[in-house]
Amino acid sequence: MTVQASENSSRRGRRSSTMGGMPVNDMPWWRWRSNVRSALHMLSDPVFQRDVWLAGVDGYGDVTDAVYRLVEDTWLDHWSAEKYVGTIFRDSQEAALVDTAVLRVLRIMHQVGPDAPVATYLEHQAWPEAVQAARDAHVRLAASDGEDPDTPPRSLDVLRIMTRSA
Repeated sequence: MTVQASENSSRRGRRSSTMGGMPVNDMPWWRWRSNVRSALHMLSDPVFQRDVWLAGVDGYGDVTDAVYRLVEDTWLDHWSAEKYVGTIFRDSQEAALVDTAVLRVLRIMHQVGPDAPVATYLEHQAWPEAVQAARDAHVRLAASDGEDPDTPPRSLDVLRIMTRSA
């Protein structure tokens, strides 16, 4: 599949065509980027974690689901995000921030187990550092995509709609 940059490609400093606010034509593997961004968004927002995950609100998955979306297609649990510069990530800075977030979150997951209750993650001594690393990556990716990083995370249903064929 050949992906051509749109006339408004953000690579030239302008916003691209968007779907739900997320560019769809300027990154070849934009669906994977959407999943990574969604996971980082949820992992980076302590208010969301308290009000949605800890409260057990349906429609957003849990910590394990977010980690799975972060690494499932990308295999970021096996290799660096640098491998995806130009396909999922725009530059090495995005990749480095994502790598840091992945490593911090996975370290906690391996310590507490993937089936641990949400509270176990949120109470882990290293969780604030993982949240900050996810926030740094989320803010960079959102800004690169021309979105406000402080909007609430989208539900998984909205993510599924956004990642259908455009």
